[in-house]
Amino acid sequence: MKTFPEIGVQIPEILLPKPGIDMQKWAVIACDQFTSQPEYWQKVEKLVGNAPSTLRLILPEVYLEQSGVSQRIQDIQHTMRSYLEQGLFQSLENLVYVERTVNGKVRKGLLLALDLEKYDYTHGSQSLIRATEGTIIDRLPPRIRIRENAPLELPHILVLIDDPHSTVIDPLAKAKQRLKPLYNFELMFGSGHLTGYAVTDQTLEQQVISALSTLANPQNFATRYQVPENSAVLLFAMGDGNHSLATAKAIWEKIKPRVGLNHPARYALVEIENLHDPALTFEPIHRLLFGLRQDFFDAASQAFGERLQITEVDHVEEVIQRVDQPTSDRHLVGYFQQGRQGVLEIRDPQANLPVGSLQPVLDAFLHAGGAEKIDYIHGREVLEELGRKPGNLGLYLPGMDKNEIFRTVILDGALPRKTFSMGEAHEKRFYVECRRIG
Repeated sequence: MKTFPEIGVQIPEILLPKPGIDMQKWAVIACDQFTSQPEYWQKVEKLVGNAPSTLRLILPEVYLEQSGVSQRIQDIQHTMRSYLEQGLFQSLENLVYVERTVNGKVRKGLLLALDLEKYDYTHGSQSLIRATEGTIIDRLPPRIRIRENAPLELPHILVLIDDPHSTVIDPLAKAKQRLKPLYNFELMFGSGHLTGYAVTDQTLEQQVISALSTLANPQNFATRYQVPENSAVLLFAMGDGNHSLATAKAIWEKIKPRVGLNHPARYALVEIENLHDPALTFEPIHRLLFGLRQDFFDAASQAFGERLQITEVDHVEEVIQRVDQPTSDRHLVGYFQQGRQGVLEIRDPQANLPVGSLQPVLDAFLHAGGAEKIDYIHGREVLEELGRKPGNLGLYLPGMDKNEIFRTVILDGALPRKTFSMGEAHEKRFYVECRRIG
């Protein structure tokens, strides 16, 4: 396998289902989606049936709080070994160029493996590969239990590169006739179309590596972001799947003293996407409180004092307009509750983003037992529907400008956790490729 240590990249052996396997049943969406909509995963179960599927190789997080998680994890690891023994896979050792067509737009990506030695998710990290949002350590244990004894990994990780001149991925799109087709199918439940191509042309492969190396050049980096020339380079910034990459890192650090540095678990398979891809949109991630035991608005009033104004409004559209199109530097957060909706307005905010103002208050509220639990929701309609159920509260947040993410992480460190989402829930990455890690 080819490795390029200076940019933290490996071209790994990738496993794909052999011809004849129903790809629509094989590919399922990232495990951390639709966590408050069990009916979605029930539909997936019904569609997949007994067919080979990545559904049997992952643990949808909707089931994390149900009984039987340990058995599910054992079943996942058993199925991984069974699929390998049955010879369900074909292998290739190439970069894989992918196109995801959804909502009339085509998102372009590239599969490769990243060196976990070049990744550090702790706050203030200066590593080549960095988290863009805070990592919730409590979310790692079940993922660790799956990965530490698993022979395979399946990526739903999307990693960003800041490539304004489109030098890394777009040349592959323009040279598709020189690539080897791998798959071409419709994703389940109207989630778009997916095509994949192996980059077998060595000239194109070298062009990708050279373009990444140029982005990682320290002088180019310093000029681009107007930072000192000795600044640590940020080449890869986490987009989606931060906790999956953090899990891979945790496992690697645990086994490294025993297995040495030349081991497949040192790397993690990811899809990289260009921040400047016009089809790539950043969507806000909203907050949903379940089972309120205390009044959240009282807690917010105590936290912000006279800086907080809470206004109830008559129409949902007014909530959305005020939050999405603010007319001042105040932070605005919408809310949906049974029988009412409105806006929280925070004057003289101490954080850069509304989510940065809201999250510490939510953390303290939950720590004090103010609600049974919190979930992080993609999409206004789902937030409103669930927020209006008795005992719940939906909190609506605005989006952020994707063009600011690299510079913000370089200068200020990771954003508050769950700040943004790369697309809506149904646009998330579907599991297709696998890779041996043990």
